[in-house]
Amino acid sequence: MKTFQTINPYTLETLHEYTEETPEQVTRRLDLAAAAQPTWAALTFSERARCFRELAVYLRTHKDRLAALMTAEMGKILRESVAEIEKCAGQCDHYAEHAEQLLATDLIATEARKSMVVYEPVGIVLAIMPWNFPYWQVFRYSVPALMAGNVTILKHAPNVFGSAVAIEEAYRAAGFPEGIFQSVIADTNAVEQLLTDDRVGMVTLTGSERAGSAVAALAGKNIKKSVMELGGSDPLIVLQDADLEKAADAAVQSRMSNAGQVCIAAKRFLVEKPVKEAFTALIKARIGELVQGDPTAPETAVGPVARLDLAETLEKQLQAALAEGATLLVGGKRDQCNFQPTLLDAVSPESTVFREETFGPLAAITEVADVEEAVRLANDSRYGLSAAIWTADLSKAEQLSRRLQVGSVFVNAVAKSDSRLPIGGVKKSGYGRELSEAGIKDFCVTKTIYIA
Repeated sequence: MKTFQTINPYTLETLHEYTEETPEQVTRRLDLAAAAQPTWAALTFSERARCFRELAVYLRTHKDRLAALMTAEMGKILRESVAEIEKCAGQCDHYAEHAEQLLATDLIATEARKSMVVYEPVGIVLAIMPWNFPYWQVFRYSVPALMAGNVTILKHAPNVFGSAVAIEEAYRAAGFPEGIFQSVIADTNAVEQLLTDDRVGMVTLTGSERAGSAVAALAGKNIKKSVMELGGSDPLIVLQDADLEKAADAAVQSRMSNAGQVCIAAKRFLVEKPVKEAFTALIKARIGELVQGDPTAPETAVGPVARLDLAETLEKQLQAALAEGATLLVGGKRDQCNFQPTLLDAVSPESTVFREETFGPLAAITEVADVEEAVRLANDSRYGLSAAIWTADLSKAEQLSRRLQVGSVFVNAVAKSDSRLPIGGVKKSGYGRELSEAGIKDFCVTKTIYIA
């Protein structure tokens, strides 16, 4: 029987060993979910909301313990882990308050006596979630999905299986009926078993382009709805009229939080030529001041990368960029999973770190001659998750926002996920949306009712 180990990336200590569930155990989970879903869907929104309000209380009560587990499993600095748990509690409160309104019946004026569009649950939602936000990614999808009347089976990343177990325990402790939220300890083989079962209505995946391609193909083969939130190489455009101090603060925050392991982090800094030297100096100074080390220490700003293989991949990308002509300004050294906050200058649009997603504390600066080149290079990517524009001209920023081939644009702000706003990408960054009205409706069947 296959086993999985969770390993502390800072100490490389083995935390726990988990045994893979058998196909028979996975089938029992499916049976349990299928039996629970009709009763759960028959509850009123207020009854389901009551469970989520209890879950929010549980998360806030146990946030220190849950955050400590997250930090141990994937290296997130402790204050960021605590903030992540608090954000999950806020997600519970938000959809408990607004789900009924978001899924209200739409009455449509036609020649019929009555025409309406209603939003009904798809049934069982299979979720394949990543390790970089072990709690938030799960609550981001599961709260709206369950408030819509679905039930879910989570296949989490193996290096955060402890967090997956803790989330299932949280749902149970908050009073959710058995079978509403389950976490399966398994690898990709369970995904095929689950997706080929007719009782599973859809799959949502947040992860790499490679994983998304494989799961989307399997979902398509089995005629299953899917939502894919994949990788990103997000541009941050700094125009010459920008507030450079604020832009530099935001750029470093976006790129270096969670040790740079954020899909919607600004990864490519496209800076207009007149301010490129000044902006580079500001970024260099700020990155150079970041303290890297023990993620449980209060002074630490950047913890380790979550796994050794990920740190090694980032190091290879860095070395390739240097060989391609980039200039190393800060950082660049690695000790096991500890990768120094790094800044590269003179990064060519053909460089490895410009073309590929870099998942770690590595920022890349590319000079642009003007706004037109900034837009062209921002769009010159296989990815299209989010983008940021820094400028004093808000009218220009709005016009530029519409030209960027991404799922969201943030002006004079860093990209972030917000329960009130949809998140998702275009191109190789995926499709479908999570959060907001668009997100909860992606976990529903849209049904037309026409009464002549």
